[in-house]
Amino acid sequence: MSNAHDLLFRTLADPTRRALFERLCREGEQTVAALTAQSGVSQPAVSKHLGILKQAGFVSDRHVGRQTHYSAQLGALAPLIDWTNQMAGFWESRFDDLENLLKRMDQ
Repeated sequence: MSNAHDLLFRTLADPTRRALFERLCREGEQTVAALTAQSGVSQPAVSKHLGILKQAGFVSDRHVGRQTHYSAQLGALAPLIDWTNQMAGFWESRFDDLENLLKRMDQ
């Protein structure tokens, strides 16, 4: 597995980070304060998770005065989609092989 995949899976493995990313995907750009208000964790913890998400390319930020606004970067999921498609193809071929074997055994 590539380093990009490792980073992607490591980043999304944490339920708090995953929830923050999902919220940004669903609701659009949010401030740190807005994300903290509904996260159930402290503002420093939210900021740390957002920093990890940003480093991995899952979010981008922009500063407006003293506030930081975060947005989801959906393109960051492209390696996950590619990997999922590869795995689906792998398993589909395995099931096809199994089906062929079972048909031969029935004859």
